[in-house]
Amino acid sequence: MDKKSSLPFTLYRVLAYVTSVWLLLLTFVAMPAKYLVGEDARFSLVGAPAGTEGWFGDDTPLMMLIATPHGYIYMLFVLVVLWLSLNRRWSAPKTVGVMLSGTIPLVGFFVERRVAAREKAAMEAEAAAPVQSAVAPATEG
Repeated sequence: MDKKSSLPFTLYRVLAYVTSVWLLLLTFVAMPAKYLVGEDARFSLVGAPAGTEGWFGDDTPLMMLIATPHGYIYMLFVLVVLWLSLNRRWSAPKTVGVMLSGTIPLVGFFVERRVAAREKAAMEAEAAAPVQSAVAPATEG
């Protein structure tokens, strides 16, 4: 596997995990803090613990601390998936499917493992195959 093809692959693997972790934080920390906890939360289920009222409700700083970085990380993830898909000549449905895996909690982890296993095997097979000359030998005549 050469460096040219391994860089987008490595970046994809790292960003798949980072995107998935940030999505879990968004889904199970920031969103519940904004919508479910606190007296001014939209769908308040419980009040905020005493002394932590500033961390819950519509004005929670968790949205800026978690949601904003997640958005930028996801955009970078999409660009790296596009780069990898162009490099590896994926079909459009596969490319879009891998991109969307970063939008559903936990799915990104499973898709990354599957994509990584297949691409690693394909890259190793390509590296093991004898290199064919692109130029045919010249004939004398």
